[in-house]
Amino acid sequence: MEYEVGVDESVTTAIVRAVSAVSGRQPKSMPPLTHVINPDALDALFDSRSNGEPRIGGRLSFIYNRCRVTVDNGEYLTIELLDDCPPVTDDRERDRTELQ
Repeated sequence: MEYEVGVDESVTTAIVRAVSAVSGRQPKSMPPLTHVINPDALDALFDSRSNGEPRIGGRLSFIYNRCRVTVDNGEYLTIELLDDCPPVTDDRERDRTELQ
């Protein structure tokens, strides 16, 4: 899936929305993004420079919620669902499973 980051949307918000759409899970049911990457650092990496000029270039890839996430220039995301990754569960999922 290709996703264009909105003008008023942070990179991390865009990632959660796009991964949610690809994986078919509600954002609140997914593990926190902080389990795999520092969201503040990620947003800062692609934010404008201190003088307001946009940063040019840059690409970062990582795995989140069984998806390979690639951020290009802080403007575009590519989300690829990975079938061979084991499911990642957070405490809420484990607790629901134990209650059943």
